[in-house]
Amino acid sequence: MTGAGDFDLLLVPPRPRTGWRVLPARVTAMCVVELQKLRHDRTELYTRAVQPALWLLIFGETFTRIKVIPTGGIPYLDYLAPGIIAQSTMFIAIFYGIQIIWERDSGVLTKLLVTPTPRVALVTGKAFAAGVKAMIQAVVVVLIAALLGVSMTWNPLRLAGVIVVVLLGSAFFSCLSVTIAGIVLTRDRLMGIGQAITMPLFFASNALYPTTAMPDWLRYISVINPLSYEVDALRGLLLGIPSDLPLDFVVLFAAAAIGITAASGLLGRLAR
Repeated sequence: MTGAGDFDLLLVPPRPRTGWRVLPARVTAMCVVELQKLRHDRTELYTRAVQPALWLLIFGETFTRIKVIPTGGIPYLDYLAPGIIAQSTMFIAIFYGIQIIWERDSGVLTKLLVTPTPRVALVTGKAFAAGVKAMIQAVVVVLIAALLGVSMTWNPLRLAGVIVVVLLGSAFFSCLSVTIAGIVLTRDRLMGIGQAITMPLFFASNALYPTTAMPDWLRYISVINPLSYEVDALRGLLLGIPSDLPLDFVVLFAAAAIGITAASGLLGRLAR
């Protein structure tokens, strides 16, 4: 015999599952949702492929002839290609916060925050979606570099490592952008800050020249710049240049984790 209390239990909705077992599924779902936006507008990927192509064709070819940057006997175009991959992926990710502000203004972010999905899953999904977009950009740069005669490895294990490096680097810079968006709250301010920090991050890394060619003060900055470790890992994986791959991966994993944590903490401030 069923009592009235049993019927009351049927009216209580089940508690949402928010444990670690469902977190990967929700991260994947958020990532897929973000990537589906590319089906409606692919122009961003096409237009952003122009800049790295110009860097390789003009800057790379010119400085290969001049031979003023010490690269340890490696052709400068080969030395430059991994740096341009890192640069192009960073430029995509660093303005990702603008999309978050747009979602806030359109009401999408508020709807996402009231779902049972943890904020860390929302941020992680968006961060790795930015990484997949950046990976598409990296493929374009690799193809252009191959056409220009850059000697790169096609070892599947090394290429898998390149994918991980690009994903982690893009995850950090996209979360940095979301963190800044959570502080400044407006697109105009975020755009200004993004433009102000991209070139210093780029030039304060080893993307264009080795750290041994830097003044001491700039070398200290490059040590704490995650882009330097991304470039170092890409050079080691693609070109076989001696690099500290374990350190590079540890720094990139740590940077991505710190970025996701910071962005998750400030995501709610955007929706207020």
